Amino acid sequence: MTEPLIRTVGLSGILVTFAQAMNEPANRAALAFRAAVEEAAWPEVTETSTSLVSTFLAVDLSATPLGQITDRIQSLLATQDWTQAPLPAGRTLWHVPTVYGTDLAPQLEEAAAVAGVDPDAAIAELSTSRVRVLTIGFAPGQPYMGELSDTWNIPRQEGLTKSVPPGALVIAIRQLITFTNASPTGWRHIGQTAFANFRPGTDTPFALSPGDELTFPAITRAELEDIRAKDTSGNGGASREALT
Repeated sequence: MTEPLIRTVGLSGILVTFAQAMNEPANRAALAFRAAVEEAAWPEVTETSTSLVSTFLAVDLSATPLGQITDRIQSLLATQDWTQAPLPAGRTLWHVPTVYGTDLAPQLEEAAAVAGVDPDAAIAELSTSRVRVLTIGFAPGQPYMGELSDTWNIPRQEGLTKSVPPGALVIAIRQLITFTNASPTGWRHIGQTAFANFRPGTDTPFALSPGDELTFPAITRAELEDIRAKDTSGNGGASREALT
């Protein structure tokens, strides 16, 4: 593939892809390029979004000449190496309290075994790792976060867990997800939070945005129960700070 690759998505828009597979520089490029398009405020572009390594521009290609918009995209792409671009401004760093293991997150030991590490070492690493929201998908507001160290380049399960609860922290392929709703999954359930990704009826129904960063510090079950009893904000006891 010649990167970045510019393709049409039917008549609904343009997809700019920076790599064939997930990697940090390509995700950085997708986030930074989207922010640049938003700042440019091109009248043809009605909406933007990102996946792991691509930026989508919603453009009515039945009304906008394809060459016109692709010329603009190519001119913007040529202005810098987007894989080295600064991440967008306005991001947030969250510290989300998490119970690891126990019956609340029963697959921690299995995930650690697959990764080839002791469960205590697994908790020590996972609870201090800092990950980025790479993209939002699968369910409203649900983040795919990474990348973890190569230790956690573990596959999904061969089977399917029938349901994990809202706030479940799951792991596979060097990524973490916190689940929005109770849902089946092929990812291993290693931690439990009280964090709500989706907050309908509020000014910001999606708590997280692509580019935000998170840590998942370890707490006890008693501490999680106390958070659930006292914190009705949806933050699940999380603290946050602005990133520059």
